[in-house]
Amino acid sequence: MKRELLLVASLAAAGVPAVQAQGFTPERTVDFLVHTGPGAGSDLFARGVAGVLEKNKLVPQRLQIVNKTGGGGLVAMSFLGEKAGETHMVAFFTSVWYVNPLIRKEAKVTMKELTPVARLILEPSVLTVRADSPWKTAKDFVEDAKKNPAKYKQGGGSISGRDNNTRLVIQKATGAQWQFISFPSGGERVAALLGGHTDLYIMEPAEALEQIRAGKIRVIASLMENRLPAFPDASTLKEQGINVPVIPQPRGMVGPPNMPANVKAYWEGVLGKMVKSKDWQEYLKKDLLDDGFLVGADLVKFTESYTNQMREILKEGGVKVLK
Repeated sequence: MKRELLLVASLAAAGVPAVQAQGFTPERTVDFLVHTGPGAGSDLFARGVAGVLEKNKLVPQRLQIVNKTGGGGLVAMSFLGEKAGETHMVAFFTSVWYVNPLIRKEAKVTMKELTPVARLILEPSVLTVRADSPWKTAKDFVEDAKKNPAKYKQGGGSISGRDNNTRLVIQKATGAQWQFISFPSGGERVAALLGGHTDLYIMEPAEALEQIRAGKIRVIASLMENRLPAFPDASTLKEQGINVPVIPQPRGMVGPPNMPANVKAYWEGVLGKMVKSKDWQEYLKKDLLDDGFLVGADLVKFTESYTNQMREILKEGGVKVLK
């Protein structure tokens, strides 16, 4: 005990907080909070992360997925915001966690109040339709939508998410018009497309990879700077003459306000080990994801630059920005 006290005292004298020196290990079930329902991108991603962590025995306690849906992410953000100092809860962020505070008055919690822990991936996306639709490219769809304003429907998640923001910038650039319908889960969005209730769906490939490979869903554009290796025949929007900004989709882990330094350091270390594992690399390859691991000062810089980037994209898309 005397030796431990001397160590803490010496570290404190060196400017290292005592709580950080003491370390941290979860002592009970850890809640993985997501803002979407089962089957949607954030839910699938959280379960993927939990699976790799558990398989590699990197966390000694059970990892429990907690779905807090509603408000396009606002419910989950507010819930986490009320857990200041909590040591056994982390959440998974996407672009909506940055965008909501920019455009919605009811958004009381921002990423600045929360504790960003790590950016894990940058997620590609594609524009899809049913395989029996008449559209072979995004350009085909846009031309049809210009002739038939508001006739067609796009299924998606939150109105502040990448799918709707992509719709807005395409509409502004082309003059086409179509509707956006929100669904709480990825399974419902895919079902709506396959059932003919919607005509268009912007998705992360993992959400309906089986249906794409089975020929039930057609990819008509890559929404990235370059074509995706998994869909070499799907040209980019720019290749099709639709010049709009690519909207990146980061996914990562965020903690509650005032997350203890040693808890944050614990997750940085655990995730640093995870992203180097064979299982993580196989997961990225299987779900067509791009590695985007960032922590520390680099993550702070990303948070600021990404917020500014999304602010400009929203303005370009004609969305009223409040902050």
